[in-house]
Amino acid sequence: MHNAALAACGLADWRYLRLPLPPELFAETVRALPAAGFRGVNVTIPHKQAALALADRATEATREIGAANTLTFEDGAIVAENTDAPALVHCLAEAGWDPAGRAALVLGAGGAGRAAVWALVRAGARVAIWNRTRDRARALAQELGARAVEAAEQAEIVVNCTSVGLADPAATFEALPLQADDWGAGSCVVDMVYRDGGTRLLEAASARGADVIDGLEMLIAQGAASFERWTGQAAPRQAMRVAVGAIATP
Repeated sequence: MHNAALAACGLADWRYLRLPLPPELFAETVRALPAAGFRGVNVTIPHKQAALALADRATEATREIGAANTLTFEDGAIVAENTDAPALVHCLAEAGWDPAGRAALVLGAGGAGRAAVWALVRAGARVAIWNRTRDRARALAQELGARAVEAAEQAEIVVNCTSVGLADPAATFEALPLQADDWGAGSCVVDMVYRDGGTRLLEAASARGADVIDGLEMLIAQGAASFERWTGQAAPRQAMRVAVGAIATP
C-alpha cells in the first residue's frame, strides 16, 4: 500500500519495508533506524504502548490515548503519534455515522482499543469496553471516561479491536462475546482486523443489515495519515485502495 502511494507521488527513492520484531528487540532496533536512513515506522501488535514509551516526544492526543502506531524520526528525536483514532472517526464519517450521543461498544483494551475508546469518547459517544482481562477493561474505562462491561451489550456502534479473526476469520463467534442479534439495521460494525476477504464478523453483520467498515478502510485511513506525516504530500488514497484490494484495479 505504501509503496504504491510512494510510486503514485513520484517518490522513486523511497521504500516501505516490513520489519518483524520480537518485543525484546523493539527499542534497540527502532533507535537504530534513523542512522539507517529511515524516516519513520508504523507500529502494530504488540508494540503500540512500547512505541510511546520509547519516544522522545508525542502529541497530546497520543499521550492521552497511551499508545502510538506511528513514529517519525526528525531532528534527532523520535516523535510518537496515533493515527488509529482519527482514522476511526474519518471512516465513521465516510459511512455517514456521527458517534455523538450514540452507544458504542469497544472490544479489546490494547493499543487499538485505547485509540478507539479515546476517539469515541471525544466524539461524544457513550462507550462501553469489553476485554478478556476484566481488570484491564476497568482500568482503561476509568482512565478515558468509559464503562467496563463483563458481557457484550447492545450498541449502535461496535468496534472490534482484538486480534480475533486475524489468523482465522471463522473464529470470531467463538472468541468474542457477540451474538448475531447484537446488531442489525441501524447499527454500524467496525473491524480493525484487515485481511483479504474480510472477517466473519463483518459478513454476519452485513447480512443482518448493519453498516460495516472493513479493516482495510481503517488501514488505508491510518496509513494515509502516516504517509502525509512522513512525506509532506497528500496521500493518493485511490492508489492505496487498489494496492490493498479494497477496490478492483481499473
